[in-house]
Amino acid sequence: MSKHMDTLLKSKDDKLSSISKAINTTETPVKEKHARRIILGTHREKGAYTFWSYALGFPLHSNSILCWKFCNVLHKVLRDGHRNVLQDCMRHHSSLVEIGKLWSNLHDKYGQLVALYSKLLCTKMEFHTKHSDIPPNLEVTDEVLERTAGTDINNVFQLTVEVFDYLDAELRLAETVLRQLNTSIAISTLTSGQCRLAPLIQVIQDCSHLYHFTVKLLFKLHACLPADTLQGHRDRFHDQFHSLKTFFNKARDMMYFKRLIQIPKLPDSPPNFLHAASLAKHVKPVVVIPDEEPEQQDDDDDDPEPLIEVSDVSTPSMQAQPQLDIFDKAFGPPNGGFDDRDLQIESLKRDLELLRAELERVKAEAQRYITQLKSQINSLEAELEEQRAQKQRALVENEQLRMELEATRRRNAEHESLQTTFIEAEKRSQATEQRYNKLKEKHTELVASHAELLRKSADTVKMLSATQQTQDEVERTKQQLSFEIDRIKQEADMKLEEQKFEMEKLRRELEEKMAEVTRIKGTLQSSEKASEQVTSSMTALQAEKERLMRSVSEKEAELSSLRQAAQAQQSSLRQERERSSRELGELQGKLQEKSSQEEQLKQKLLEEQFALLQGTVTEAESIIQDAVAKLDDPLHVRCTSSPDYLISRAEATLGSVDKVKKGHADYLSNMRDAGGLLRALTQFSHLAADTIINGSATAHMAPTDHADRLTENCRGCATESLQFFKDLKSKTTLQRADPASIRIVIQKILYLGQELRPKGSDVRQEELGDLVDKEMAATSAAIEEAVRRIDEMMNQARKDTTGIKLEVNERILFSCTDLMKAIRMLIIASTDLQKEIVEGGRGAATIKEFYARNSRWTEGLISAAKAVGWGATEMVESADKVVLHTGKYEELIVCSHEIAASTAQLVAASKVKADRHSTRLTTLQQASRHVNQMAANVVASTRTGQEHLEEKDTMDFSGMSLIKLRKEEMESQVKVLELESYLENERLRLGELRKKHYELAGVPLEPEGNGVRSPSPAHPGTMSPKPSKPALMKKPALAQKPTIPSKSMFK
Repeated sequence: MSKHMDTLLKSKDDKLSSISKAINTTETPVKEKHARRIILGTHREKGAYTFWSYALGFPLHSNSILCWKFCNVLHKVLRDGHRNVLQDCMRHHSSLVEIGKLWSNLHDKYGQLVALYSKLLCTKMEFHTKHSDIPPNLEVTDEVLERTAGTDINNVFQLTVEVFDYLDAELRLAETVLRQLNTSIAISTLTSGQCRLAPLIQVIQDCSHLYHFTVKLLFKLHACLPADTLQGHRDRFHDQFHSLKTFFNKARDMMYFKRLIQIPKLPDSPPNFLHAASLAKHVKPVVVIPDEEPEQQDDDDDDPEPLIEVSDVSTPSMQAQPQLDIFDKAFGPPNGGFDDRDLQIESLKRDLELLRAELERVKAEAQRYITQLKSQINSLEAELEEQRAQKQRALVENEQLRMELEATRRRNAEHESLQTTFIEAEKRSQATEQRYNKLKEKHTELVASHAELLRKSADTVKMLSATQQTQDEVERTKQQLSFEIDRIKQEADMKLEEQKFEMEKLRRELEEKMAEVTRIKGTLQSSEKASEQVTSSMTALQAEKERLMRSVSEKEAELSSLRQAAQAQQSSLRQERERSSRELGELQGKLQEKSSQEEQLKQKLLEEQFALLQGTVTEAESIIQDAVAKLDDPLHVRCTSSPDYLISRAEATLGSVDKVKKGHADYLSNMRDAGGLLRALTQFSHLAADTIINGSATAHMAPTDHADRLTENCRGCATESLQFFKDLKSKTTLQRADPASIRIVIQKILYLGQELRPKGSDVRQEELGDLVDKEMAATSAAIEEAVRRIDEMMNQARKDTTGIKLEVNERILFSCTDLMKAIRMLIIASTDLQKEIVEGGRGAATIKEFYARNSRWTEGLISAAKAVGWGATEMVESADKVVLHTGKYEELIVCSHEIAASTAQLVAASKVKADRHSTRLTTLQQASRHVNQMAANVVASTRTGQEHLEEKDTMDFSGMSLIKLRKEEMESQVKVLELESYLENERLRLGELRKKHYELAGVPLEPEGNGVRSPSPAHPGTMSPKPSKPALMKKPALAQKPTIPSKSMFK
């Protein structure tokens, strides 16, 4: 065990020595052997605790070179150290951030590099902490990268952005280092230059992997997302690609990197992510680190490492000579006589001859040493044989002496027993010393555990300032601390009792040994009297007796010293116990203080939660009161609403009442958390106010009896809501607050709204039923006509245009044809689904009766069919203008968007009555998605054609003077302001047009007989922008919505 401890201490000393040698103020690169020892140390201790505990003592805030070398060593440790190094480094993340901020504000070249390097290390630690599957050295397979990215495209998108940021940090550091240095050979071979260039080896290793990650992730994104969405990603990748390629080329030309790292070559152009087949051409760049030459294992060598030599003597002379000879044989000697290289070759040859002579001398000396060693071995073997013979003679003499001294041995038996007794006493003393060492180690553990308890207590005090969410953890920590304190106290008492017991036992054994020594002394005295009659051979026995006496006195002295040491240990243990008791009392006092603070925090939390509840209730009261005030507001008389919208608001309010009731019950069970009740009250107040306002607006269009009852119930809803809020504001009435009365009033409002809904029997069945079939047939006819016209335009374009214009026109018309085909499939799927809905829902009634009973759904279906047909016709017109170069590309893009919106309206109108498990509904949804995809293709082909045909003038300002340039700049600013003003006016005009459109779509048409709201077929051309077009081509009205003013009008 002691050898193991010595080995650990020695390895720790070596690691600390390597840290001090690697991180210093000398402007030289970090030696690789020192960094390797530090990395091996992290694997031995399974972490970087020792590294950080020693590194934090460096003056990192005052010396920029020292801080730069520290960042380099930390980068190496993160890449090649133990896997727990990342966790240890994250504990010092804030310190690293502070160091970067400090040096970024100082005007120092190394300081600017340190700021960028610290930011890079922080980014690296944050990235690998978040994505633990990717180690800090970034060496993972494509399968691990795929598993880390996952199947969610949002996660892949986010991971790609993080890898971009990671690579940006690496490239900024490399560009700054190269910008500060002159890239010539002379600078890269100086110690100052190598000190800056050394960390770029790790940067090159990281960049090669990050580049590969980026390519893989971008190909995966392009397989799932449109190309336009990822345009920013492609631009950012192209910038990083060119920066990385420039960095690799510059580093490859430097002599410093040629022997240390093999830098890969990137392709001439970045990958084309728009073609998935380009992924097969991608080759992962691989960085190769050549095998290191054996270093001199001299720990006391603090001199800087030799620089990278660029002269012809950079390689060892033993290797240079064969290479030069091969060169001469292949190409012959250089022309023009001797030059410097010839002289160097001759010098190297002479050095080689000297080395060969020195080698021969060393061989001869080694042979001489071998001969001498062999002669010594022979002499030692002869001495060994002589010793063996003497041993045999001594055995014979010993046998003779044993026969002569048999009687004497009987008396010496007591001496042997005495010696055995002393040996046992020595063993027991050693055992006592081991027990003392164990007690000392246990005492050290107690001190360490006591310090750990103090740290836990400090952490607990900090945790008390947190919110209620950490109180359970505080309780567990308090119980654990109490248990640990009791256990440590019991262990201390037990160890003290064991020590006392051992001391008593040792004292008794000492007294027994003293009595035994006295008896042995008497025996020795009698032996001395008897030994006077023994022959001269007893002289040796007398000497043995004197030796035993001396050993007895030594053992007595050792026992005395052991007794004194035990007494001193007992007194120190007593003092330590008293000190532990005092510290235990202080800790218990702190725990009591913590408990009182915890109670105060609980009370404060309850008060804050109730204060939040009161504030929310006050705001809810103001919302309800504002809604009640609108009932008597003269301006509100002009506002109207439909019974359907009132029913939807009342149903939503009923749902919020249930949430309020549940939140109230949860708050009463746990008054420390009022979040659920606050959210429910906020939602209820807004929905109740909306119900009151829409109820009043609906009453303006209802009969007198219904209007009076509806207004009265709206006021009752407000009264009950305010009473409920009043009960919630007081702690005395909080328990009995109940929203049941509110539910009853809202149910009455819901019932009145259902009574005011129009009945299906009032609809003109024949007109509405026939109109559905007519509109669907007209839409199909419009699609067929559009396909025919596109074919005609295609043939005409092939006759009139050639070259790039013909290619653009064909691409646009082909995409329009595909869109028309997709719309045709959509109409067919919608018709099939409509038939299924009618057959499944009409029962015994006729088809026209079913349409009449579901008049609103029928009107929505008619409106959607008109919108699809109108959009297809407008697209054909816009495509014709674009092909003839009389229209704008933007018109075609807007028509595509309009068709996509109309398709969504048709799918929504069909989906309302359809069975969600219907196969025809699935077919309709697939057709809708296909239409949206084809519309997107139209937009993409239009934009691509616009980019190909539009020519951008090259701006040449070389011939302008300063005044001319200033004048042109002012004129350009005037044009920019005019265009911005025009854009703002057009946006306002678009907003007003949309408002007017919604108003026209929401106002009911003139009733016909029984009050059916249906479009009048008398003048179909009045709604069309062109009177010459048939009624099929006009843009239909949108679905109706209640004309309720926004809440901003009431405030």
